[in-house]
Amino acid sequence: MITLGKLTKVKDLRKIWNNEARDFTPWLAQEENLEILSNEIGLDIELIETEAKIGSFNTDILAKDTYSDDIIIIENQLEQTDHDHLGKIITYASGHNANTIIWIVKEVREEHRQAIDWLNEHTDKDLNIFLIKIELWKIDDSSIAPKFNIISSPNNWTKTVKSSQSPRNNITDLKLTQLDYWTKFFEYLDNNDTPFNPRKPQPRHWYDLPIGNSLCHISLTMNSRKNALFNYIYIDDDKELFDYLSSQKDEIEKEMGITLDWKRLNNKKASIIEIKHDNIDPLNEENWDRMIKIHIRDAEKFYFTFKDRVKEYMNKE
Repeated sequence: MITLGKLTKVKDLRKIWNNEARDFTPWLAQEENLEILSNEIGLDIELIETEAKIGSFNTDILAKDTYSDDIIIIENQLEQTDHDHLGKIITYASGHNANTIIWIVKEVREEHRQAIDWLNEHTDKDLNIFLIKIELWKIDDSSIAPKFNIISSPNNWTKTVKSSQSPRNNITDLKLTQLDYWTKFFEYLDNNDTPFNPRKPQPRHWYDLPIGNSLCHISLTMNSRKNALFNYIYIDDDKELFDYLSSQKDEIEKEMGITLDWKRLNNKKASIIEIKHDNIDPLNEENWDRMIKIHIRDAEKFYFTFKDRVKEYMNKE
C-alpha cells in the first residue's frame, strides 16, 4: 500500500517573513517567485522595481505584463485586509496608470472581498484587480512551499485572458513560427526532469529562464537572420557581478567544458556571458529537435555553474 504524507498549513507567516518590506517584498520580487504568481493568475509578470515612489508613498512592487507591457502594481499585506490598504491600491494604481492591481494578503474580510468584486464589475474593462491570499504549506518534514489562492478576480478572467492574450491573434508568420518552436520547447521542459519551471511561451525570438535570483537570468535565443542560436547569462545592471564572475573565468569555462564570450558592454547597463551556435536555421522545423537539445544543454550548464556563484556574490555584499 502506498504511504502518503500529511499536508500541513503553516499558520504564522511571520515565522518566514517577519517584515513585509524587508522580507516578503524582496522574496516575491525574485524572478522565480513572480513566476509562481504569474502561473496562478495567467499573466507573465516582470519586475520593474520594488518600493517604487509615487508622491510621498512607495508601491511595494511595480511590474509589467511582458506580453502586453501593461503596468502591474502589487501591494503586500501579511495581515487581514483593511480600509487603509484598499485605499492604497487605488492610489498606487492611479499614480502609475496601472492596468492590473494585485493585492496579496494573509486573511480577507468579507466586506473587502465584496468591494473588490464590485470594483471589477463597475470599473473599465482595462482595469483588472486581483485579491489573493498567500498561504504556506508543507508535507511532513518537507520544505515549506507558498500557495497563492485567488479570492477575487476580474469577471470572466480565465476566458478573457485566453482570448485577449492568444498569441496567434494578429501576428506575423515569423512570430507564429517562433511561438510554435517555444511551445515545443515548453512541452519538453514540462515533460522532462529539468531544474526549470517552464514559462508560458510567447511569439518572440527569446525565452528566459530564472536562475534563482533577481540579478540575472538565462536567456535562450534564435536568430533567423544570422542562422544562429545565442544563449547567455543576462546580467541586468550589475557590472560588479560581471567582474566577480569573470574573475573566475578559467574555472567556470573548465567546469562547463566550453569557451564563453564575456561581454561587459561598458556603454550599456546590461552585461552578458554568451554561447553561440552557428549554421542552424531556426525556421526549419527539421532543426527543432537539435535546437531543443542545445537550448536545454546550455541552460542546464548555465544554471548549475552560475547559480551558487551568484548567491555567493549576493551573500558577500
